[in-house]
Amino acid sequence: MSTFHSINLHVTFSTKYRKPYIRDEWIERLHGYLGGTVNQFGAKPIKIGGVADHVHLLLGVKPVHQLSELMRELKKSSSKWVHESIGCKAFEWQEGYAGFSVSPPACSSVSAYIANQKEHHRKRSFQDELVSMLENANIECDPKYLR
Repeated sequence: MSTFHSINLHVTFSTKYRKPYIRDEWIERLHGYLGGTVNQFGAKPIKIGGVADHVHLLLGVKPVHQLSELMRELKKSSSKWVHESIGCKAFEWQEGYAGFSVSPPACSSVSAYIANQKEHHRKRSFQDELVSMLENANIECDPKYLR
């Protein structure tokens, strides 16, 4: 028998101290860079979005992928890209990330949620969003890690 899988992940992470480093002028280029890096890693970028202080990625991954390794490389290479290509030397990502499994039937709603980030964050902060996501996934988290 062959091996079959469908592994989809919704991942989000913020800029250091949630500073609004990501500018409208280059946000799409950043999302494109993130997607290209995900592809190079052998995963599939389904949807990428975000606002000035954080990004969301909906990814299709393989059983061999280690999410921690993918996130480390993605954040490292994209920080370097922002420094060199955009010229924002102060840019940094926060430590850590939040990752959630997504069932195939839920992918379209998660994709729409990611696409609607700009509108969504007119009413809600990233911290409030993250707390809600963690609660919905039954993940306990010490508030000191949400700064």
